[in-house]
Amino acid sequence: MTQKIVELRAADLDGNGGVHCPSALADMKLWNSHPRVFLEIARQHQAQCPYCSTVYRLKEGEVVGGH
Repeated sequence: MTQKIVELRAADLDGNGGVHCPSALADMKLWNSHPRVFLEIARQHQAQCPYCSTVYRLKEGEVVGGH
């Protein structure tokens, strides 16, 4: 299985600086989904889902609220 990487813009993050997996950005099919997990992105600029191993990361050069 190939590790999926989803590159994010700062505008893709919610007000808490993160995203939920699964998300429309990950293009996961309903039959293959898992419980919804919040992933904080703003501080480390990336996070990995503990269920499906999808990596969510900020695109190069993106800035989140001055971080």
